Amino acid sequence: MIDLGYSLSPRFPDPPQTDYRTVDVRTLRHDLFCGDVYLADTEADREVSTAWGWVPVLDFAWALCDIVEQLDTDPRGSRSARPVHAELDFTESSDRMLFERRFGWVDVEADWMPPEEPPLTFHHAALRREARDFLHDLIADLSDMHEGLADNPAIWDLQARFPRV
Repeated sequence: MIDLGYSLSPRFPDPPQTDYRTVDVRTLRHDLFCGDVYLADTEADREVSTAWGWVPVLDFAWALCDIVEQLDTDPRGSRSARPVHAELDFTESSDRMLFERRFGWVDVEADWMPPEEPPLTFHHAALRREARDFLHDLIADLSDMHEGLADNPAIWDLQARFPRV
């Protein structure tokens, strides 16, 4: 079972004068909603998480959805033995989360994991479903906290691009 989660940092509050209805994509992805994120395998009781406080959580959710789709580019899908690689860069550091899909499974590891620790492994379809659910749940939470965010056209486009499955 996959668990995705986040916490917002009190150290990096969003500017109070922000008009969330009109804020642009770059600002949504890189300047707002900072905190920490985690991706956990609840059956193995293991996780990959950040503890920096400055990760843009909406950008993480958005990038994760992009990566899951990028991992699905082989026309043979879950029958493909050829590995497909993707990485999620954290813009304020050199740290990365690394993804590798082979057959229908995705291995997830991070630069900051101990080298002897094996990657987390998830079924691709389950990771797609959970990533999209996480994105929609995050948008709902952020929209409850920030007036006008749900009316932003970039948010509408994002939700339409990655509908719940």
